[in-house]
Formats: sequence, structure tokens, C-alpha cells
Amino acid sequence: MAKKIEAKIVDYGVVKPEDERPTEARNEIDIEHMHERIQRPEALEGQTYKIKTPLSEHALYVTINDVVLNPGTEHEVRRPFEIFINSKNMDHFQWIVALTRIISAVFRKGGDCTFLAEELRSVFDPRGGYFKRGGRFMPSLVAEIGDVIETHLKAIGMLEADELDEHQKRFIEQKRAEVEGGGAPANDGDGERGGFPENSELCIKCNTKAMVQMDGCLTCLNCGESKCG
Repeated sequence: MAKKIEAKIVDYGVVKPEDERPTEARNEIDIEHMHERIQRPEALEGQTYKIKTPLSEHALYVTINDVVLNPGTEHEVRRPFEIFINSKNMDHFQWIVALTRIISAVFRKGGDCTFLAEELRSVFDPRGGYFKRGGRFMPSLVAEIGDVIETHLKAIGMLEADELDEHQKRFIEQKRAEVEGGGAPANDGDGERGGFPENSELCIKCNTKAMVQMDGCLTCLNCGESKCG
């Protein structure tokens, strides 16, 4: 379509295809996403998580540092950038260094890295797993590292938190009150079962030893899972 120019021409330029798009579409170009070419800033925000297992007298400390993309805008997000695992126990030094380098590389690659948590949590130790404080079962040390990554990804908003609704919370509170009222022996919270009855069974949904027999049904006092639906 021809346009009549009324004013004096003082400059000119060639219109590019992206300039003909709506303003909203052009602004999408300015949104920075995670990719492997992002340079590491001088300082990063992060969290350190402690892992204490019965497999070793020394704890592991997992540090996950995040990079903040599009700071100060409505598109500001935190994405994991690197992971470090430190311990006085040198028995696992070699594979821990290899694991942290691979995970950090996946973080910096960009895209969906949430699969890492699920993959690591599915690793089983042939010698058997162990119970964490609160009665949660961990099939291996690698699985607990995956659990830490999942916790961190939930904290920065990359994964949705598995929170119970009000109805489920009231149901679990009611069941726990019934168990405690019935005089069932409960652990004193010394790190094995975190207040659940001693004879509890392992819940396959939340991996916590909190399944008890109530009204003819196995019911989990931690997540509300029931064999009777």
C-alpha cells in the first residue's frame, strides 16, 4: 500500500521482518532464557543442604547455586546453575565429583532439568537403603541427592510443591488423633520415625514408614494414602 510522505525525509532504514510483528511479540525477544552461553556472574545466590546418613559418620553438604534471569522485570526467574557436594568422607570422592560436573552441565544447558531429580531418586543401592529422620525411606545415597535437588527446584518454583489440601490435612489429623487416642506406641522423634507408630508400614506413595491399620484399611498418616481409596 502506497503512503504519501508529507514531511521532509531526514533518515531512512530497512524494515526487518521482526519489526513488523506486534510490540508484544517483539518484546519476547528480550526475555532471557537459560542457555549454555550464559557467563557465570561474580556472585550467585544459593542454598546448602545437609545430608546425614547411617552409611557414614560424616555428613554430606549439597550446595546448589542459582542464576537470576531477567532481574527486576515481570519475567524474573531463578534457575539452577551449578551444584557442589562436600564431605570429610573421601570414600565417594571420585563419583561425587563426576556427578556434580554432569549435573552442573545439565543445569547450564537450559531447558527442563527437573527430570534429574526423578532419575536420581530411582537409583537403588544393592546393599539396601535407609530411613531418614521422620521415617522417610531412601533407597540410596544418590537417591537422597536427587531428593535434595527436587526440594530445591520446588523452592525456586520449577516444580510444584506436593501440598495437601485442607480436607486431606483434617483427615490426617483425625486419623493421627485416633491412633494416639488408642494408645498406639509412637517414636519419640529420635530420627527414625518422627512420631509415627512403631509398627507402621512403609507407604509406597511417599516412602515414609507411616501406614497403619485403621477401620480395616491401611492408611498413611503422612500423606493420606489409603488402600481403600
